[in-house]
Amino acid sequence: MSKKTVVVGLSGGVDSSVSAFLLKEAGYDVKALFMQNWQSEPGEVCTSEIDFKDASDVCDKLNIPLHRANFSDDYWDRVFTNFLSEHEKGRTPNPDILCNREIKFKSFLDYAFKIGADYIATGHYAKLETINGIRYLTRAKDIDKDQTYFLHEVNEKEFKNCLFPLENLTKSEVRAIAKNNDLITANKKDSVGICFIGERNLKDFLNRFIKLKKGPIKDEEDNIIGEHQGAVLYTQGQRQGLMIGGVKGRDELPWYVYKKDIINNIVHVCQGGNNKLLMNKGLYIEKINWINNINYEFPLDCSIQVRHQHTPVDCKIIIENNMFKVLFSDSIRAIAPGQSGVFYNCNICLGGGIITNTF
Repeated sequence: MSKKTVVVGLSGGVDSSVSAFLLKEAGYDVKALFMQNWQSEPGEVCTSEIDFKDASDVCDKLNIPLHRANFSDDYWDRVFTNFLSEHEKGRTPNPDILCNREIKFKSFLDYAFKIGADYIATGHYAKLETINGIRYLTRAKDIDKDQTYFLHEVNEKEFKNCLFPLENLTKSEVRAIAKNNDLITANKKDSVGICFIGERNLKDFLNRFIKLKKGPIKDEEDNIIGEHQGAVLYTQGQRQGLMIGGVKGRDELPWYVYKKDIINNIVHVCQGGNNKLLMNKGLYIEKINWINNINYEFPLDCSIQVRHQHTPVDCKIIIENNMFKVLFSDSIRAIAPGQSGVFYNCNICLGGGIITNTF
């Protein structure tokens, strides 16, 4: 019987490197694919070339072929333009989620099957379990690194031919495997910043694409207490970077953004991390992507996670005026419209959608 072929998305990081190693150890015919998704401009540090060299070194070490594909047009059209549009609306988008849906589980998946894949694999910390013929996305062993939140817009049909080799490993175990097998990425820092673009100064980066305009920062009594650099740069709950000094007659408590007025270019702030203006009892969410083709009945009791590493809170989803309204069992602090609300039943990720507003 011939070996099954797996094409692993190799980013040049430790997680995908160990995924490739584990797949080969398991007896698969492993191929690697390096995805270039951002076209660096003259003068920019080209991190993708550094990552490609690391990916090449890993493939040489493991004796597996490495393919390279340029999906930068797909990324621009299907991820980055949405990222800019959401910022212009004053929302806080999460491009990692669109990256997974549009690039890793669409462009990459299509390319992988063209070069003979039976399965694709990635270095995500997530698990896939088949129960009664249904392929469920469930949390990984390493809860602190769990990435199911970022995968909620991918559907069961894409997961049917997908493997997550790191599903039962912790990050420390992954690094140990890389070190013990002399993989060049063993001590490489995890990537941070915008998906496939990397760590950037958000103000300088967005200013290349969106015209930023300074404006007033107002307290809860509508007094001007500072100046912002562009309302689209700020996020509900943000404390850092407000540049608000001592305000006469006010306590020496930190200031936090509690809302933005994009039309009038105003950022509104309040004092104290537990200020009631930062607390939300519920939210409204746009069309929910349900991972599995299941007809859920409403009201639906489950739990909701509103950002990566946020501890899920029990909730009830109801349909009100053709919209999904979510009621929390406990208040959640500083929810940012544009982020995703993701629903769980214990460790099973049900799906999620974009948060439009809160109450």
